[in-house]
Amino acid sequence: MPKILLLEQSTIDQIAAGEVIERPASVVKELVENAIDAQATAITVEIQDGGTSLIRITDNGCGMKKEELPLAFLRHSTSKIRSVDDLMAISTLGFRGEALSSIAAVSQVELITKAADSLIGARYVIEGAKEILLEEVGAPPGSTFLVRNLFYNTPARQKFLKSPTTEASHINEYLERLALSRPDISFQFIANHQPKFHTSGNGNLQEAIYRLYGRDIAGNLIDFHAQDGPFRAEGFLGKPIISRGNRNFEIYYVNGRYVKDRTIAKAIEDAYHLRLMQRQYPFTAFFLWLDTGRLDVNVHPAKMELRFSNPQEVYAFLHDNIAKALEKKEWIPRVSLAERPKREDAKEQAMRKPPEPFEQKRREQLQRDMAAKVGPGEDKSGAGYVGKIGPSERGDHFAGQAGPSERGDHFAGKIGPSEPWGGFAGEQLTLAETMPKEIFLSKDTKERHRIIGQVFDTYWLVQLEEELYIIDQHAAHEKVRFEHMMRDFREKEFTSQQLSPPILVSLSRKEEELLHTYLGEFERLGYEISSFGGREYAICAVPGNLYHLDGGEYFKEMLGSLIDEVGKKGAEGDAIVEKIASMSCKAAVKGNQRLSLPEIRQLIDELLACENPYQCPHGRPTIVSMSRRELEKKFKRIV
Repeated sequence: MPKILLLEQSTIDQIAAGEVIERPASVVKELVENAIDAQATAITVEIQDGGTSLIRITDNGCGMKKEELPLAFLRHSTSKIRSVDDLMAISTLGFRGEALSSIAAVSQVELITKAADSLIGARYVIEGAKEILLEEVGAPPGSTFLVRNLFYNTPARQKFLKSPTTEASHINEYLERLALSRPDISFQFIANHQPKFHTSGNGNLQEAIYRLYGRDIAGNLIDFHAQDGPFRAEGFLGKPIISRGNRNFEIYYVNGRYVKDRTIAKAIEDAYHLRLMQRQYPFTAFFLWLDTGRLDVNVHPAKMELRFSNPQEVYAFLHDNIAKALEKKEWIPRVSLAERPKREDAKEQAMRKPPEPFEQKRREQLQRDMAAKVGPGEDKSGAGYVGKIGPSERGDHFAGQAGPSERGDHFAGKIGPSEPWGGFAGEQLTLAETMPKEIFLSKDTKERHRIIGQVFDTYWLVQLEEELYIIDQHAAHEKVRFEHMMRDFREKEFTSQQLSPPILVSLSRKEEELLHTYLGEFERLGYEISSFGGREYAICAVPGNLYHLDGGEYFKEMLGSLIDEVGKKGAEGDAIVEKIASMSCKAAVKGNQRLSLPEIRQLIDELLACENPYQCPHGRPTIVSMSRRELEKKFKRIV
């Protein structure tokens, strides 16, 4: 048996670092969270080569004194907690006391810092957990960390890193989440000398969303505010029109900390159920606040997961209030006839190349002249950055260490709660001007509908005041029948319609297994299916409010749609019933069917009675709209 020996301290430090520092994004996370805990109001993160060769983080926080620096890099040294009782009531982002020691164990670290009440700053250099230098230097209040050559002494860890682009994307994603959680802090991110984003730090969440994700998302948000007992939520929900194909845009914070939680994710997705297309997920950015005694944040080393003492209460609170915020809204997408941008020719591309050195100097001088005329505190160049950090600077002069109200990022027109959108430099049309002034599906406006006619035997054109509405008769019929079917099921009033002759289908072994697995759910909706010998089955009846199914092939398609549900958590009972009902209704009404005027009026009446008339059971829109203004722009009547 090998002899038991005590590991060297350097080996212990590298093992501990492996648990905390997985990649460059881990370094950024630990240092930026420390900056926030140090009351910083402006933080700049600059990286090179995905953070492997250099990470520079500058803040204007409280800083540290010279005598504290060696202690700060020891394991389990912290200013955040004092006893085990503090672990259950953590209000800071970091607290383990392992971050700086772990980072120093696997990289070359330089720290320049100055406490607000100190006359002079300090510079501390530590490489591979070995102290190299501690000296006094001149520095502004705050801290600047330079982390070079990550994993230089642990090549086994280094080879498992992804490409610089991938590592930079992890850092960018983390900083975006953090910037949304703290819109009162100005964040700037620079990668390989290229500015990626810069938030103003004025405390306006909607503005932060705009700067990170652009106008399309920021202009399609719903205010979300709810409170019930120990729970409080506030922030924004995205309209169904801005859904995405993954859950990356489901952003939420619990007591100010960004987390990933199955209970919250399920509450969000269930509330958006039937408002989005299948395999589409919504955009959210909201905060959930609750007593610290109702959750445990010490489940995951990176604090990305947590455990609720009563997850059912959390689910019910979020699901009910998100669904309430989404209901009774008219989610009719606006269609634009905007032309595609033309492709640039070689001459235009050449004009877009960086200017020659002389021309660059001329432009810089012009900007300086303009700045002198405009005066301090204004930025007429459109660049948005005052006091840009260049590669030759340490990064410790962040926009002159501006305060919360002037951080070198002058936003044209602050968005307040009373202004849903508008005020951005260069934007002429506000969201309020683009939205229809009338509610199309309402009893008050129904009598003023002017039904123009049917196009391609599929779409109906309806005018209401200055807006043109286009109804997809297939999607609309499907939605109406689906809601009728589910209402009958809930009220136990569904009936069966006998088929004569029955539809015979031959099933594969897999299809036969699926039928046996979910036969009870089919029967609960009104289907009657019996064995006809071998692998053949007879569909003797379908739900009473549907036309007969479109042959046996469509029934097989219905079975195939259930394959993904097998073994999935929550895929039973009513969830499967909804799936079957949705597929059934898909076969009920087709496009390319000529409808009469009374039939389309009846369809609009039935849509009006639906809980959610704006999306079919598969999430596709039933109605889209186009403004008169848009048409007149297309025909050059207005410019």
